[in-house]
Amino acid sequence: MRLTPRRDALDWEARIRAEYALRVLEGHFVEDERQQVRAGAEQAPRNPDAFVVWFEGLEQCGPGQHDPLFEWLAHEATRKEMTWFLQQEMAGEAGFEDLLALTQIKLPTPVKLELARNYWDEMGQGHPSAMHGPMLERLGLELGIVADDTAVWESLALANLMVALAANRHYAYQSIGALGVIELTAPGRAVAVSAGLKRLGVSGEARRYFALHATLDLKHSATWNREVLRPLVAQEPSVATAIAEGALMRLQAGARCFECYRRVLGVSASSPAAVASHGQS
Repeated sequence: MRLTPRRDALDWEARIRAEYALRVLEGHFVEDERQQVRAGAEQAPRNPDAFVVWFEGLEQCGPGQHDPLFEWLAHEATRKEMTWFLQQEMAGEAGFEDLLALTQIKLPTPVKLELARNYWDEMGQGHPSAMHGPMLERLGLELGIVADDTAVWESLALANLMVALAANRHYAYQSIGALGVIELTAPGRAVAVSAGLKRLGVSGEARRYFALHATLDLKHSATWNREVLRPLVAQEPSVATAIAEGALMRLQAGARCFECYRRVLGVSASSPAAVASHGQS
């Protein structure tokens, strides 16, 4: 509701009053999430080089990493099960390009430029067929996914968290951490989902979204860590904690989703990877 363009402003005052109540609820939600990760975030180094090493380590030891759900999707899920999973993932998709645009406001020029390069890739470098959002929509069309009210709350909470961080300037650094950790951790999951879709006979064009993110996000993560995280922490070491909070909040929200998905789909959580990721969360 907050981000949707409108044609008129006739009831703007009533909308602001309604939004106020919702944003207070949103604030309590985000602060509850922050409280859960605060101790871990405070352990993040404030030296820029050490901070980047700590951040990159989240790919291995962060909440939800290497969850057995994704090996199961790659090798065992039926088309119906894969479709249900992707329906949840699409419900939790807040629009990476819009989150980037909201986050970059008034940030230092080198940081803005890196976010702009990332945004341009999300926008298909000006080619409509290469835009990432429509790619995901094409996959949804092939699988018959429609927007409805069957999304689990964990998926909706993930989307709401990402919008809350990007849309409120007092969470700007948390948003940087959350977006950066998506780039860091998404490629491995994308490889597994792409493999599962190929196994199930989904067309190459429909699989393109996950096939692309399996490789492109590796480049984005490296440049994000070098051009965004390191300069920000070098300029003001205290922002390291806020960036770490955002990264851990995003990973925790993702881990919560994976646990829910495994429960609904009947996927075992007894593998060593699952135990380790659950322990971190």
